[in-house]
Amino acid sequence: MNELMTARSLTTRPVVTLGGDAVAHVKDTVCDDAASRITGFTLTGRGLLSGPLKEGLPWTSVYSLGHDAVMIRDRRALVSAAVQAPQQTLRARMTGAPVVTDAGAEIGTVLDVVVEGGTGGRVVGFRVAASRWFAPGPSRHRRRVYVPRGETLTVAGRALVLPHAAVRHVADDLPGLTAVVGGVAGRRRGALP
Repeated sequence: MNELMTARSLTTRPVVTLGGDAVAHVKDTVCDDAASRITGFTLTGRGLLSGPLKEGLPWTSVYSLGHDAVMIRDRRALVSAAVQAPQQTLRARMTGAPVVTDAGAEIGTVLDVVVEGGTGGRVVGFRVAASRWFAPGPSRHRRRVYVPRGETLTVAGRALVLPHAAVRHVADDLPGLTAVVGGVAGRRRGALP
C-alpha cells in the first residue's frame, strides 16, 4: 500500500519534473463525482506573488504522488485548465459535508479527505469531526477521527453516506487508517473496508 496523506497537505506541494525542475505548486485537488479517485490538480505559480496558473495537471500525467512533491515526466504534462473537465475541488465539495451511515447514524462532518499517494490516487477515507453520538465524552472539542471510505460510498447531494460497517474501522490517526485500509485490501484484493 502507498502512503496515505490528506488533501489539505497536498496544497502548496511542488510539482517537479523527473529532471528536477519545479514547474508549479498544487493549489487544490480535484476528484471524480463518486469521490473515489483523484482526477487532477489545480495549480499556482512558484513565486511568492504568483497566482493561479491557466494550466492544470490531470492525474493521468502524474508520474507519482509523494510525501514531498508531485512528480511528472516533464512540463508537457500540464494542460490548459479549459481542457480539463470542470469539476469541483475536493475542499470545496467535501469539507463541511455531513457524514452518515446507510443505517442513518450521524458520524460527523468532513474536515479533510485522505488520498493514497504513489500511483494510486484513490480516495481512501475522511478526517471527520465526530458527532457527540459517535464520540461521546466530556471534552469541549469534537474528537477528530479517520473513517475509511468503504466500498459503497454514496454522495447524496453534499452528504457522504458510508456503509455502517465502516464505523467499526475508525482510526485516531493516519497510520491507524493505513493499517485498516491495508489490512482489508490485503485480505480482499483491492477492496476497502
